[in-house]
This record gives sequence, C-alpha cells and structure tokens, in this order.
Amino acid sequence: MVEQSRVALELRDVAKSFGAVAALRSGTLVVERGSIHALVGENGAGKSTLVKIVAGVHRRDSGTFRLHGEDVDFASTAESKGSGVAVIYQEPTLFPDLSVTENIFMGRQPRSRFGRIDRGAMHREALELFARLGVEIDPRRPALGLSIADQQIIEIAKAISLDASVLIMDEPTAALSGVEVERLFAVARSLRDEGRALVFISHRFEEVFALCDTVTVMRDGAYVSTDPIAEITVDDIVSRMVGREVADLFPKTPATIGEPVLEVEGLERAGVFHDVSFTVRAGEIVGLAGLVGAGRSEIARAVFGVDGYDAGSVRLAGRPVKPRNPRAAIRSGMAFVPEDRRKQGLVTDGSVARNVAGVIRGGLARAGLLTSAAENRAAGPWAAKLEVKTSALDMHAATMSGGNQQKVVIAKWLATDPTLLIIDEPTRGIDVGTKAEVHRLLSELAGEGLAILMISSELPEVLGMADRVLVVCEGRITADIDRADATPENVMRAATNATSHTAEEVPA
Repeated sequence: MVEQSRVALELRDVAKSFGAVAALRSGTLVVERGSIHALVGENGAGKSTLVKIVAGVHRRDSGTFRLHGEDVDFASTAESKGSGVAVIYQEPTLFPDLSVTENIFMGRQPRSRFGRIDRGAMHREALELFARLGVEIDPRRPALGLSIADQQIIEIAKAISLDASVLIMDEPTAALSGVEVERLFAVARSLRDEGRALVFISHRFEEVFALCDTVTVMRDGAYVSTDPIAEITVDDIVSRMVGREVADLFPKTPATIGEPVLEVEGLERAGVFHDVSFTVRAGEIVGLAGLVGAGRSEIARAVFGVDGYDAGSVRLAGRPVKPRNPRAAIRSGMAFVPEDRRKQGLVTDGSVARNVAGVIRGGLARAGLLTSAAENRAAGPWAAKLEVKTSALDMHAATMSGGNQQKVVIAKWLATDPTLLIIDEPTRGIDVGTKAEVHRLLSELAGEGLAILMISSELPEVLGMADRVLVVCEGRITADIDRADATPENVMRAATNATSHTAEEVPA
C-alpha cells in the first residue's frame, strides 16, 4: 500500500454514465507526489472520462475522489485548476493573436499600483518560468505559428505559474519529433524532481518505459492493474489492455505481387523533394520511411495532387495523372488517407454515414437531391466491413474514439473502389488492439490486389507490414529495401544518409 501522506491524486471505484452508456464502471488511479504515472488502455477504456472527472469537466456518479488526502468533487474546470490540477492536451488551445506571456497569464494579469496591467512583471515571470523549464521561448512573440511542442511547453508554464501540483499529459507526444519529445521528457522529469505528480497518457510503450515510474492499465471502463514500470513488460501491458494475447500485431500475409499500378518518375519540388522515382505494384504494400521532416508526407501529397510539383510525372495503371488535381487522382483510382484524420480526413460534425459517403456522394444524388437514406445504404456495408463500433450511422464522428475515426476515414476512401491506397500514419494515436485491426485490414486489402503506399513514423510498423521499404532522407529516396533485408539498422542508416551496402541503393 502507498503511504497516504505521499498520495497526491486518488480515485477509487469511480463510475460515470451518460444515459444508458457506462463510460466508466470502476476507475481507480493512485498517483504519488514526485512520480510520473502512466495511464494506458485501449480507446474506449475509460481513460478520457477519468481525466475529465479530475479536470472538472464531468462529475462522478459514485466512488472516491481525493486530492492530497482531501475529498473533492469539482463542479467546473476553474475549480479543478484552482485546486492545483492542470491538464496538458495533445492539441493545446492557445489564443493565437496574443503573445506567449498573455496566454500564460490570461485572466490573472499582475497589476501595477495604479491598477494597470504590469506587462514588465508578466514578462519577467514568463522568463523565469522558461528558465526553470530549461527552454528558450520568446515571451513577447505571438502564439500564432508556434509548433505544437512549444504550445505544450507554454501550457506547462501556465500550470507552474498556477502552482499546479498534479499535471496530466494526454497523448502529448503524438505530433512531436524525436528532439521535441526528449525536450518534453526533460521538462517532465524536472517537474517530478520538484515533487509534483504527473500522469502520462500514451499509446507509445517505448515512451512509457523511458519516462514513467508506474503504470496503471484500464480496460472496458474498469481498473485492471498497477505496477512499477521495472516489474512489467510490454507483453504484460498489451495482454491486460485487450484482455487477450496479441501475439501478432502485424498480421502480414503473403500476397501475389502483380503489375505496376503507381509509377512516379523524377518528381521534383524545389526545397522539398528531389528526383523521386518509385513504383508500387498490385498487391504490394510499400512503406515510406524516414525521419520526421524528411519529406515523406510531402511526396504523398504531391502524388495525390494536393500539392504541386515542378518536374516529373505520376502514372496510375499506365495513364498520366494530372498534377495538382485531387479530383483527377480520385477519378484515376487513387485514395488518400491523410496524416491528420480530424482536420483533413473527417467532417467531425457530420455523421458516420455522411463521412463514409463523402467522396462518392455525387453519384448517390437523384435529381440533384441527396438523402440520408442514400448515404446510409452506401455507408452501411463499409462501416460493417471495417467493424466501426457505432450503434447508428447517424452518430457524429466527433464523439467516436480515435481508432473508430480512423476506420471511418479508411471506409470513406475504400468506398471509391480505388486501385491505389495512400495511407499516411495509419495507426497514429490509436490503441494497440485497433492497430492490429487496421494492420489486418491493410494485409487483406493487399491480398485482394490493392496497391498500398504506407507512410509511417513507427519503424516496427513499416518493418512489420511492408513488402518493400523506401527510405527518404532530406527529400531524396536513399534506399529501396526488400522485406527480407529490411532491418532497423539498414533503414536508419539510409534515413541518416549512411546507407548500408546490404540495402539496394537508389541513385540520388
């Protein structure tokens, strides 16, 4: 048992229902001062509901909720913040037109003796906060244009200025590069060393093991276990999260490789990518790997016509594809699942049916009218095929888990009956069980003859699913590696432009 005086945050057997739906059946989380505590579980496990109770967004129906040994029941987010709780979300919500300093002190600006806002005092305190965190951000610059990483640091600075004793970081690294992740981890460790309690929510197990001291697992709205990180393995966590053994996270089955479907020749865009040439064949999954910023997504967007290019050509099934024209790409048989599903792949206020039928809706209209019934008829089979977990096709996409949102985006593009699927970061921000489902789907689609170009920042995903790996470094393809020869070492050497001779080198 944890010594009570060391406990910062304590929730035991907490329940929360929304109508007939039990979002949280029995949530338990005990976090000590001076520790970083991981909270893991599949999408829909109840993590977000538990966090929202701590943040004052929801009030629990039953169970125990204590902060520093005192019983609490927050009725608002302001009450939670006032008690020393701060939540750092994956996508911070700053005021873009205000300065960094103004964002930190919004609503509580220090005043001079004449009652005016003391901007000098605010600036000095902001500088002190960033110095404590060991980061360099200009407090006077506007928030507009800041990276997600810098925005998260500003949210942390705001929390420290409020003297928050409990910080919850919800998927904070999903949109960060490796360097930015390390900086965030350094800040987290410094906060832990100050005696603050941190809760870290992530689907990335390597980060959980690198950063956290303890891990709590949830499944189906209930508590499963809590263990010191040194006494548990990834396999243990996965088994507890999904309630079954996930022995094959990458269920890649052999497929018959057919004729070339996509042929890219000499693609060039000044300052972005250079002399890019490759082929994707029917039934083949080609992985596009490389470090963040190497140009992988930019190449995919140019192939699909979202962005333009200065030279080169794109052919699908032997026919030229008109550049900078996504409609032409779709008509030729391309489908494109973008990296950011919420901003680029979904109409979050739209229903599941409206999203799935989104690209093909022109063909569903009769006499210029499109009915919900027509959308439901078109979307139903695809939602069923991808096992989208929703009770009704009229459910809003915004209310779904990340994994189900990704399935909806994939279903939308499969409904176009493509010959090529370009999928960028297919499993970012979704749980391990849903990852296996998405991987299984990609393998089945390739088995049916679909050509797939898959971009991923997760090297195990690339190595586990791709028949060939194209490695991008500084806008150039530096290696084309067959599945049998694709190792982490070979890929990383090519990604840093130190290609091993065991890989098939591609001329620059």
